[in-house]
Amino acid sequence: MANHPSALKRMRQNETKRFRNIAYKSKVRTAVKKFLQAVEQKTADSSRLLSAATSLLHTGVSKGILHSNTASRTIGRLSKKLPSV
Repeated sequence: MANHPSALKRMRQNETKRFRNIAYKSKVRTAVKKFLQAVEQKTADSSRLLSAATSLLHTGVSKGILHSNTASRTIGRLSKKLPSV
């Protein structure tokens, strides 16, 4: 357990960031699942859902929540699943 005021503050900051990161990653996973369900059901809005998931992944990279290679790999895999019209 931290004893110094600066270490205590750092612990509070880390906890806040951890909760924010968990919430954001959950949001990304939900967007990816919605896209995959749309592809599986062959709905017309799958390209819109891919765009939304891609946007969330890129934003997560810029916020430092996701690693850039992880996001790129996920986007590549999702893009391959998009049915060509």
